[in-house]
Amino acid sequence: MGAVIHDGDGRLLLIRRGHAPSRGLWSVPGGRVEPGETEEEAVVREVAEETGLTVRAGALLGRVRIPGDGVVFTVADFACLPADPEQQPVAGDDADDVAWVDGAGLAALDCTPGLAEALAGWAVLPR
Repeated sequence: MGAVIHDGDGRLLLIRRGHAPSRGLWSVPGGRVEPGETEEEAVVREVAEETGLTVRAGALLGRVRIPGDGVVFTVADFACLPADPEQQPVAGDDADDVAWVDGAGLAALDCTPGLAEALAGWAVLPR
């Protein structure tokens, strides 16, 4: 599951992945669904673990397929809203770093394959 989170200025929240697949590349926060969780519950938990933020899961934006270590992951990305817009993200768990980025910032980062294209396709690129 992945979380597409924008702040009040239209910037997008990204994390630098600390583990495979795509270690060292920037992406939206997210991870696996644990047994007994819904996709929405999983995305809320993963955001909290990776950034410390509390969010509410919104609409499903789409699904992407990500190859990694001999398997292909199907990731559902949700639009998410911060519960407290004043709360600041802090890298944790599987994230080495965290940042709010605008469109130029996104273009300057080494991101996971297909991230910018998926965001553009869903019309959720940062301003």
